[in-house]
Amino acid sequence: MYVHYAIIIMEVNMAVASACKDGRINLRTSLDDKSLLEKAASLRHLTLSSYIIAMSLRQAQIDLAEQETLLVSNRERDMIMNALENPPAPNSALKKLFK
Repeated sequence: MYVHYAIIIMEVNMAVASACKDGRINLRTSLDDKSLLEKAASLRHLTLSSYIIAMSLRQAQIDLAEQETLLVSNRERDMIMNALENPPAPNSALKKLFK
């Protein structure tokens, strides 16, 4: 587990360090929140900015994946696959559309 943790730190540090930094984000927060974030950043051997960026990017990827992922039951999956594999014959309106 310790080795895994070290690898994660290296990956985050490398990803943050290699990013082109031409954008800017300004944040205002309470002193308590800032202190909490600084402690967490210190545990990962990151600067406060690097920590906030890394954690925000991780959560953004999770949020986007949840939004872009469609969960269906086995029955629904089978229905979708059947419709894709055996589409209905084109009707007159569809044939007219492609003329």
